[in-house]
Amino acid sequence: MSTAAFIQLIYLGSASLFIFGLKCMSSPRSARLGMLLAAGGMAAAMAGTVLDPRITNFGWIAVGVLAGTALGAYIAIVTPMTHMPQRTALSHAFGALAAALVGVAHHIDHGPTMSVITRSALTFEVLLGCLTVTGSLLAFGKLQGWIKGSPLVYQGQNVITFALLGVMTVLMLYCIVEPNAQWAFYLMALLALAFGITLVAPIGAADMPVVIALLNSYAGLAASATGFALENNILIIAGALDGASGLILAFLMSKAMNRPLMNVIFGRIEVGTAASDEEVYGGKVRSTTGEELALLLADAQRVVVVPGYGMAVSQAQHAVRDLFLLLEKRGATVEFAIHPVAGRMPGHMNVLLAEADIPYERMIEMDAINPTFETVDVAIVIGANDVVNPDARSADSPIAGMPILDVDKARMVVVVKRSMSPGFAGIPNPLFANENSLMYFADAQAGILEVVRELKAI
Repeated sequence: MSTAAFIQLIYLGSASLFIFGLKCMSSPRSARLGMLLAAGGMAAAMAGTVLDPRITNFGWIAVGVLAGTALGAYIAIVTPMTHMPQRTALSHAFGALAAALVGVAHHIDHGPTMSVITRSALTFEVLLGCLTVTGSLLAFGKLQGWIKGSPLVYQGQNVITFALLGVMTVLMLYCIVEPNAQWAFYLMALLALAFGITLVAPIGAADMPVVIALLNSYAGLAASATGFALENNILIIAGALDGASGLILAFLMSKAMNRPLMNVIFGRIEVGTAASDEEVYGGKVRSTTGEELALLLADAQRVVVVPGYGMAVSQAQHAVRDLFLLLEKRGATVEFAIHPVAGRMPGHMNVLLAEADIPYERMIEMDAINPTFETVDVAIVIGANDVVNPDARSADSPIAGMPILDVDKARMVVVVKRSMSPGFAGIPNPLFANENSLMYFADAQAGILEVVRELKAI
């Protein structure tokens, strides 16, 4: 067997591992195996690439592998689950930067001699890679809090965005038909860097998870286009898988938030009339204590826990597990209601609960649990806000039509929060002032542990 055929065989195995890995990730039970399969596929792809006879500078490759492995391991170890979206955005920026730099290097070496098809793929991937770099870095900054998370809206923003897109498209087409147009190629790359900023800046932090999924798609498409330019089959396949999965995820998240995807992309916010805090909360909010909540739970037969970003921030999943086990021991049925976009990314709450050994069958999706909330004795909302805001049922609300968990229909609702601060939507939550609601003002981890201690003492 020739070396070229052997490399293609390795690439085939690598692509198969990627596909099976994605399939395994469709279930929490097999997600860990899916990650291992995907990592094995990437290792095989790297090994196959190193065997290419055109590659001779193994010293720099070894330096890159060692540096990348060390940096990747460090980031994976020190990044808390609450910062996973930021880490994902940063990974997209690195991947897109790699694709863009490879494209620029290939253009410098072979620009005038490339075929029209190769040049088309190369210019497209450099354009897509450059805008993904700056867009991902801006998304990282907004999620990390280094940049203000509110939308940066200015007069004529869409005109500027479309003008940049039009100029970049013209320059890209000119580069394709005119192989010696070096100035057009580099100007296109610079404008693409600016376009990434103008594309993400008008989008608020609440929509950043959708943006990250889109940027994931862009990075995948850039890698696929790089594969076409370099005639590398595994890059084409892996990039296509990445691009398609990112786009599907963006659509699913937009649907879960009831936000048209095009509105997210172009930073459009459907304006409604939100009541003031005083109108919603004035004199209606009732607070409770850990002791009172324990007494309430002592007689409950069915308890539903609604985890949110606040649980992730305080790392309260293990305290929640302790409460779950104690209530089950006392004969109560405990379930966990999962909203598709609770937390910062899809599956965020599932991962945290699984980390605390909560059984998968107790994690109930929104559509399945919503019709049953009227039979719930106590619903405990831990750090969730917009996903349980009944204002979404109001036609003139800024979050009108957003699918929510119907916790307000439970017999009693206890909301565990540090304060009355709003969620990402920035509007008051009438749930906090309902007649059947109590506010337990505490850090989620400390508060739940206090409830566990009080419940044991009963």
